[in-house]
Amino acid sequence: MTVLARPRVRTFDLVVVANRLPVDRVVDPDGTEQWRTSPGGLVTAMESVMPGRDGAWVGWAGEAGEAPEPFVENDMYLQPVALSAEEVEQYYEGFSNETLWPIYHDVIVSATFHRFWWNAYRAVNQRFAEAAARVAAPGATVWVHDYQLQLVPAMLRELRPDVRIGWFNHIPFPPVELFAQLPWRQSLVEGLLGADFLGFQRTADAENFLRACRRLVGLPTKGDTVTHHPHGDDGEAHTVRASAIPISIDFNGLDELARTPEVKARAAEIRSSLGDPEILMLGVDRLDYTKGIRHRLKAYEELLRDGEVAPPETALLQVATPSRERVAAYRNLRTQVEGTVGRINGEHSPIGAQAVQYLHHSYPRSEMAALFLAADVMLVTPLRDGMNLVAKEYVSCRHDLGGALVLSEFTGAARELHQAFVCNPHDIEGLKQTIMRAVRAPEADRRRRMRALRKRVADHDVQRWAQRYLEALASAPERPERQGRHGKSA
Repeated sequence: MTVLARPRVRTFDLVVVANRLPVDRVVDPDGTEQWRTSPGGLVTAMESVMPGRDGAWVGWAGEAGEAPEPFVENDMYLQPVALSAEEVEQYYEGFSNETLWPIYHDVIVSATFHRFWWNAYRAVNQRFAEAAARVAAPGATVWVHDYQLQLVPAMLRELRPDVRIGWFNHIPFPPVELFAQLPWRQSLVEGLLGADFLGFQRTADAENFLRACRRLVGLPTKGDTVTHHPHGDDGEAHTVRASAIPISIDFNGLDELARTPEVKARAAEIRSSLGDPEILMLGVDRLDYTKGIRHRLKAYEELLRDGEVAPPETALLQVATPSRERVAAYRNLRTQVEGTVGRINGEHSPIGAQAVQYLHHSYPRSEMAALFLAADVMLVTPLRDGMNLVAKEYVSCRHDLGGALVLSEFTGAARELHQAFVCNPHDIEGLKQTIMRAVRAPEADRRRRMRALRKRVADHDVQRWAQRYLEALASAPERPERQGRHGKSA
C-alpha cells in the first residue's frame, strides 16, 4: 500500500473536501483583492456548520493556474487545489457537467463520453485526495462532497488508512439503467466504497446506489449496506452503509434576517418597484436545464393567454443565477429562456408593467431574504433536483405566515415539505392548475400550510443534518485497514 508522506503542515480533526472553496476572489474598483463567500447550496449549508470546529476546507479557488497559498478566512483554514485551464475544461466542464450531470439528472440532455475527460477526472480526484491527506490529523474525519469527487474516498483511503471518510451526494443518484451507461461505472462505485459512510438526499438515491453495487459490480447488499473486499477476494471483507440524510439550511439565521427592519423595508420596496401587484410570483434558480424554468415560463404564458392572470395585477419575477456559461447546453438554455421572456413581455405586457421581470444575476443573502418576503407565490419547479434549498429558504423567511410554495414532486424537498402545493412540472396543464390553486387559496389555508412547513424546516435544520451525518459516520463499522493504526500513518 502506498502511504503519502506528509510534510510538516497544519493538520485538522475535520476536513471538508469539495470541488470549490467556500470563497471567491474578487477585485474591488480600487484594485484591491479580497475573498467573499461564494453562492451555492453547499456553502450555504456548511457555513453554519464549520464555525467553532477545528476544521479545514480543501477545494479549487475557481481560477485556472497555480493555486494560492493556504489561508484563513472566516476562521476556517482553506487549502486550495490547483486546476489547469485544460483540467477545468476536461474534469469540470467536461466529465463532471457533460457526462455525470446529465446521467444523474434523468438524461434531460444527452450525456457525452470521452476517455480523455475521464483521465482528467481521475487525475484531479487524485490531487484532491493528496491535498486532503496532507491536512488531515491522525484519525481525522474527512467529509467529501458531491459528484465531482467520487474517486476521492478510495484514493484517500490508500493514502491515509487511519482517517474516517464520509461522502455526501448533493444531487440525485441515478437509477441503475442510467448509471449503467457510464463506461467507468465500476471505477466510480469502487471509488465511493473507499468511504465509511455514504450519504444521499433521498432513500431512493441510496437504494439506486446499492442496486448499482449489486447488479453492475456483483457485490452483496443487505438493507442499507453493501459488503466488499477492499484488497481483493483474499482480503478481509468490509461493510459500507449508504443511507438518506437530507440536507437543510440555517433556519434560525434566515428567520432572524427576514425579521430585520432593513429586509422588511426592502421587501416593500421591491413590491413598489414592480407596481405593487396583487400577486407577485417568484422563481429563483441557477440557470440550469434541470430547474424547469422553460416549463414554468410556458405555464405562466398560457395563464396569461387564458386570461387567468394579467399584469399589472399579477407579475412574475424570475431570478436566474449565471451557471456554467462555457458549457454549450447552458448557453443554449440562456438563449431559449431570454427569447421566451421577450416573447411573453412583447405579447402580454401593457405599457409600464412587464409580465415577467427577468434578472440574470446572483444576489446577496439579505436581498434574497427580501425577495422571499415580498413574493406571494414561490415557484420551485425543477424537473429533477437532489434537494432544492430555495424551497426551504423561502419557508424560513416567511415569519409572517404569508406566501404559498409551489413545489415540484421531483425535488428531494417534496419528501419533507408535504404542505406545499405539489406539482408535476412536465404536466403543463397540471402545473397551471397548481399555480392557480396557490394563488386562490384562502388566507387561512395558506397560513396553516406555511406554519406546518416552517415547523418542519425548523425541526430539521442544517445543524441537525450535520449532527446526524457526522454521528452516522462516527458509528460506521471499523475498517480492516484502520484497526490498530490510528495516528500511525506516515
